Amino acid sequence: MELTELKYECLKCGICCSLPKNRRCYNSNYIKRIPLYPEEVDRLIKIAEERQIPLKVKEDLVFPDILNKKILILTYRFILEPFGHCVFYDPKIGCTVHETKPFACQAYPLALKRIDAFNLEISIDSTCNWIDKHYNALKEVDINRIRNIFSEEFKKAEAFLRKNKKLQLEIRKMEAEKKIEIARQISSNYFSKALKNWDRNEIRVN
Repeated sequence: MELTELKYECLKCGICCSLPKNRRCYNSNYIKRIPLYPEEVDRLIKIAEERQIPLKVKEDLVFPDILNKKILILTYRFILEPFGHCVFYDPKIGCTVHETKPFACQAYPLALKRIDAFNLEISIDSTCNWIDKHYNALKEVDINRIRNIFSEEFKKAEAFLRKNKKLQLEIRKMEAEKKIEIARQISSNYFSKALKNWDRNEIRVN
């Protein structure tokens, strides 16, 4: 297939929503993170309850607010155990919440990171079976070709990046207004006690 004809298509293989089958290839501390915003968790909990699916999530990106003694939650992540994959994945049909799946899943296999005002860093997950299949053709692609090959996914990755930027700005705004105080240096022991004892406050942005 010519590079100009390439168009990303999900193979519904479940690689993106599953723990690696050969866990020994990874560091023992390896954690697969599929980030979820609080509002995404709300939506998925509702779906899981309707379907009687045992959805479990865990706090992921958090900050200690030492002014109010609260843990600020920006994102959660799926707990993939004991099934080894997302509870919404079906081996026969793929994602069963495709129309409402989280930002991170919509953007997969892409991830964008803003380097500066003019440059983006683009990561493509090489463990994706579609990427592996077309790896040689994709090695030298530029950003314009990536936009074409992954047209929908690139748009979602941009939206994901904007959402993360809004969260960062919201934290900074709250700090500037003296509503919170984020500890920049904190001992692991103090942080562990905070995680155990402090109340939670989810940070949400539109």
